[in-house]
Amino acid sequence: MGKLLRINTKEKTFEFEDVSEAYAGLGGRALTSRMILDEVPATCHPLGKFNKLIFSPGLLTGSPAANSGRLSAGGKSPLTGGIKESNAGGYASQKLAKLGITGLVLEDKPEGNDFSIIVINNDGVEILPAGDLAGKGNYAVMESLWEKYGKNVAVLSIGQAGEQCLKGASIQQADMNGRPGRAHGRGGLGAVMGSKKIKAIVVDDKGAPRIEIKDPDAFKAANKRWVDMLKSHPVSGQGLPAFGTAVLVNVINEAGALPTKNFRSGRFEHAQDISGEKMAELIEQRGGITTEGCHPGCVIKCSNVYHDKDGKVLTTGFEYETIWAFGAHTTIHELDDIAMLDRLCDDFGLDTIEMGVTIGIAMEGGMIPWGDGKAAIALLSKVGDYAPEGKIIGNGAGFTGDALGVDRVPVVKNQAFPAYDPRSCKGVGVTYATTPMGADHTAGYGVTANILSVGGTIDPLKKQGNIELSQNLQVATAAIDAAGLCLFIAFAVLDNEDGVQTIVDMLNAKYELKLTPDDVVALGKSILNNEKEFNRRAGFTKIDDQLPEMFKETFPPHNTTWDFTSEELSKTLSF
Repeated sequence: MGKLLRINTKEKTFEFEDVSEAYAGLGGRALTSRMILDEVPATCHPLGKFNKLIFSPGLLTGSPAANSGRLSAGGKSPLTGGIKESNAGGYASQKLAKLGITGLVLEDKPEGNDFSIIVINNDGVEILPAGDLAGKGNYAVMESLWEKYGKNVAVLSIGQAGEQCLKGASIQQADMNGRPGRAHGRGGLGAVMGSKKIKAIVVDDKGAPRIEIKDPDAFKAANKRWVDMLKSHPVSGQGLPAFGTAVLVNVINEAGALPTKNFRSGRFEHAQDISGEKMAELIEQRGGITTEGCHPGCVIKCSNVYHDKDGKVLTTGFEYETIWAFGAHTTIHELDDIAMLDRLCDDFGLDTIEMGVTIGIAMEGGMIPWGDGKAAIALLSKVGDYAPEGKIIGNGAGFTGDALGVDRVPVVKNQAFPAYDPRSCKGVGVTYATTPMGADHTAGYGVTANILSVGGTIDPLKKQGNIELSQNLQVATAAIDAAGLCLFIAFAVLDNEDGVQTIVDMLNAKYELKLTPDDVVALGKSILNNEKEFNRRAGFTKIDDQLPEMFKETFPPHNTTWDFTSEELSKTLSF
């Protein structure tokens, strides 16, 4: 059993404590959401001293289980005002697990304006002045910390957006190359870290013992089956490694669900110019890296390193959601401009989905022209300059829409929509409306059965079956997040009868348990119930579980509308 590491950011003190009975057996999202429910007043100010920022490795993290290195970050969201879990790859999850840290909890809030860094290693914990790191972007911060503490240490840091406590602020993690290519992006948790005046967290597991596996032979057998399953699936074993997540650009465009020009159409005439195929072509021409893992032990390897025209690194982890948000949504179709916008987000510490949608709202409001990549770069750069325009857009799509008098703003619970239109992909639309997280595709990825025919086929244009699809996927995703597994394992799990059982077999072998798939489902439901209860206490009602009125418009090319009622959603989505 691991320990909780609590750090008082006001007093600059820390203590290790045993995991209480209430939190026993929990990891990842299961632990962060339960702790937020139990320890954070739901009505507190997200940037105040009563909010907490919690990091937790998953239940399988630190073991040899493939794709188990995801880290959950949780707190009350400055963006939505509700509960938030955001997870990312990188080094931190596995290193915290190997150090025996089940949860890292940042508490209270300093009274001054001086930033600190936290250094965690096998010898203990140090809370040190951030010095000249304050005011710098994540690229410079990570380069400096890798130089000081050694390559391959984990780094979680905030950029200028987090320091300003902007609602779109992310927490970046060092990727496999020491660059800020992995993001706890959604929900503004970077602002929470900034409010606690923590510039960066360094985690070094040198000298730490290996994670204990109670039944090594059983674990080895289950993990072998697990790896085979992931590598043999056409999505996780072929499509994602070849073209990254941007493989979806052409797929979703062809399905008529690629939101274009602020959700006016489902097809983008320049989709081919920003596709995964085009991206891979440019990466190969310029000497980049087409496929790499987001953390050690990843076998899917859908990340990448994208170079500019001069062969220099421009951005890493160049993903579908980012390319859509800064591309089809804004009608920008120069891939290098989109890559620069991605780099700026990583450097300043901003969620690329929120910022891409926000740039589209800025275009909607006449701040810059539609499709002007250079103007978008100049506007986003204002965040790093601490300029007034940067403070507007850095607070997200809803805030920017209010500032510019725009009524066409695609948000739920004030969080911007991801890259699938809910009228042509209704399973994911149900998720946008009902997840406690705000509009979030990862909370219940209905694209699987709606468009990819993974785990069955459900018509994306009709209501039938899509509430149940979203419900089942929300439960499964919560459990996946608790295990520390990558969301993309779901493709293989859904298409293999022994998919869930194999995860259960690994858990049982690691901990010497006797879990069943029903226990995994129960865990997922309990996580969602905790999150819904927090939001209920924070004042959310079924009115918050619906889409904006702009989605009543008929949506080409299929001429569909959003036709679920609030009553239908609220009656069905109870766990």
